[in-house]
Amino acid sequence: MSDRTRSVMRRAVPAPSRLALPVLLGVASAGSTIALLACSAWLIARAAEQPPVLYLQLGIVGVRAFALGRAVFRYLERLTGHDASFRQLASIRAGIFERMLPLAPDGLRTSRRGELLARFVGDVDELQNVTLRAVQPVVSAVLVLIAAVTALAMLAPSAAVAVGAVLAIGLLVALLAERAAAGRAERSIAPLRGALQAAVVDHVQALDVLVAFDAASDDRARIRAIGANLERATRTRSASAGAAAAVVTAIGGFATLASLLVAWPALAAGDIDGPEFAVLCLVPLAIAEVAGAIPIGLAAWRVARVSAARVADAVPDSVPPEIPVAPANPLAGSTERQHDGRPDSDRSGAAPGVRDAPPAITLTSVGAAWPGGPAVLEGLDLELAPGERLLVQGESGSGKTTLAHVLVRFLEYRGSYRLDGVEARTLDPAEVRRTVGLVEQRPWLFDEDIRQNLLFARPAASDEELLEVLDRVGLADWVAERGGLDARVGERGALVSGGQAQRIALARAMLAQFPVLVLDEPTANVDPDRADALLTEMLGAAGPERSVVLIAHAGVDPALVDRRLEIGDGRAVVLG
Repeated sequence: MSDRTRSVMRRAVPAPSRLALPVLLGVASAGSTIALLACSAWLIARAAEQPPVLYLQLGIVGVRAFALGRAVFRYLERLTGHDASFRQLASIRAGIFERMLPLAPDGLRTSRRGELLARFVGDVDELQNVTLRAVQPVVSAVLVLIAAVTALAMLAPSAAVAVGAVLAIGLLVALLAERAAAGRAERSIAPLRGALQAAVVDHVQALDVLVAFDAASDDRARIRAIGANLERATRTRSASAGAAAAVVTAIGGFATLASLLVAWPALAAGDIDGPEFAVLCLVPLAIAEVAGAIPIGLAAWRVARVSAARVADAVPDSVPPEIPVAPANPLAGSTERQHDGRPDSDRSGAAPGVRDAPPAITLTSVGAAWPGGPAVLEGLDLELAPGERLLVQGESGSGKTTLAHVLVRFLEYRGSYRLDGVEARTLDPAEVRRTVGLVEQRPWLFDEDIRQNLLFARPAASDEELLEVLDRVGLADWVAERGGLDARVGERGALVSGGQAQRIALARAMLAQFPVLVLDEPTANVDPDRADALLTEMLGAAGPERSVVLIAHAGVDPALVDRRLEIGDGRAVVLG
């Protein structure tokens, strides 16, 4: 087990101060189970002797108390144990998210969304069993078993030795048999579960393409095959758990037989009486029931360990060199202070950290690459004056999108990239993104209404401001026809057209008040007949107060832009 896996396993276990109460309640519950059977055995045997009822009162009260205590303590153990465990899961998920943030979005491009979702949800959920089915019940069971065997030793030491030996040998056999039968299945369940979820997500997202190429049935067959493998692994684990439970039940019978054989001479010699003999014969059954938590707990530990390894590897431990990281001493806020010297709070209505005017952008000998890939840009020079509209053109794969991601600091760069003379790598990447905003080729729309899709750009915006910005991008009438800001856009914008999605994304960027807008292929999902009109409206909506970098591979009306830059294979730069 790697150090990262051990770290995840340790984080899944609550702190001793929080774990102590569930363990003690588990001890009380399991102890009540054994004490209930002991009291019942003693009471039945003692009552058979027909003593005065006064001599039975203690046993009667004990049976009632332990019967109630077993249920109450079990409920409280579950309540406190789940609370402690779920708190740890929240911490683990927050840790994964924190590890994802420096990598997003380009550092996660090679991760399958379904697989990442399976690790973030299913595998983290499996880690609750580290506490609930492994650590907590096993520790409670061991403590109760030690106390129970010690109590037996006070009645008949030889019986305690016999019961302890049978328990030790039986548990060892059960553990070895269960591990041999289910070891491979336990290791494959978590990966198969992740593969199944990833396959389902991929199928749903690509369903239109699969149907168009008549490949949907083959893909569903692949999903069914993964599901069948997962079902077999789950059945194997369940069968092995059942076999282990059967062995534990047999342990109870053998322990009872061993205790009976060893205690019989003591009864014949008068060292113990009939009720005590009954206790020695029946208590091993309850002891074996408590011991059954041990093989179950160790099996849960092995399954959780596989999930912990998947959680540990869900996100790379280190940030790839192609992904920018915040400098140790970032010049946070320097680009804003260069403009007017006022803190952000003094500019009423402005989004936090956003400057009032666009900066001059200068790129000198810039090179960039995607994580794990070859260089896409090399030796690129670019100057963007404040308020200028620049068209960037080139064939597919020439590096246009790479340039867009460099400008918003999704990708690290070589060479020099300056904002008003300040080197971008000396700033926190988030600071650059508050100045340079990106409207992507396929903008992400959440499965919410239009209002919520706009508000995360400026949470304090009123409905009037939202409608005003929608009017500026040409969506006012469309929104009114759909019933206003409460209209849903569907999952990933399924209920809107490509052009409407681009306009919503532009409205979002305008609400965020980016001084510089990078429009990456805004007409890629729009009919050619509407492309020029959409570009005209989008650039007009952006206003003269913003700089715009328009990326396109198709022709654009020269009247819409101030200059043109053409990229060929990420190297050749032609200005026009």
